Amino acid sequence: MKWFQIFLLFAVICLQACATQDENEESIENIGEEPVIEEEVVEEEFADSEKEIDISVYQGRDPIQWGENVEGVKTRIDTDENVIALTFDACGGPYGNGYDEALIDFLREKEIPATLFINERWILEHEALFLELAQDPLFQIENHGTAHVPLSVTGNSAWGIQGTNSPEEVEKEVIGNQETIRERTGQAPTLFRSGTAFYDDVAVEIVNDLGLQVVNFDILGDAGATFTAGEVHQAMMKATSGSIVLLHMNQPNSGTAEGVRLAVLDLQEQGYEFVTLADATLK
Repeated sequence: MKWFQIFLLFAVICLQACATQDENEESIENIGEEPVIEEEVVEEEFADSEKEIDISVYQGRDPIQWGENVEGVKTRIDTDENVIALTFDACGGPYGNGYDEALIDFLREKEIPATLFINERWILEHEALFLELAQDPLFQIENHGTAHVPLSVTGNSAWGIQGTNSPEEVEKEVIGNQETIRERTGQAPTLFRSGTAFYDDVAVEIVNDLGLQVVNFDILGDAGATFTAGEVHQAMMKATSGSIVLLHMNQPNSGTAEGVRLAVLDLQEQGYEFVTLADATLK
């Protein structure tokens, strides 16, 4: 019996030794081979970030144009289709920090897409609302500036509002709100509209070099939310294929919401559809 137990113990030891040798041989064979690692998909954060530029190259440049329609400013969609883009500014600060809920509710009810140019002051005043709008696939969020001022390298003013006074101030007016929007949504805007929609040509060049297009309008829809509903309707009915309409979503006591409602229904009857500016070719 004792010899049998010794035999079993010897067999177990041999089996363990063989297993260890196999493992060692496998390890030796794998030396030099790259380890197999499960592929991890890493989403590049803020892939559409704005470009970095050398702002000093614009120093001393004298602008030759000033206004709403200077060279480089886009005012229409390049299309032959019966489409119109509604764009709504949210200005913020002393230029209006309200929220036109009736307007947004109508757009949602009728599933009318729109591009929203939102100023940093409005965002900071309405953080929760901003995130709600940014998460709604019906709306495209774009940059309406940091302090809501005209874009100038020489301090030009428009509508009584003092503009930026240097290339550095132009860059700050754009990038400040660009970062604010990107930090909250994970996406950087690709379009810019200044406060008052006034620019000089050097400022437009700076915005373009930062990687954004400057977008204005060909239809003044509510004149800074000062039009009555009837005037808004009348202005919007002048839109044609490819029109970009400028309106406001920060003045709930204006005639904008009702005017937009009337005009949208009439334009739909005429065969027009509404689109955002996303992926559109602008001219």
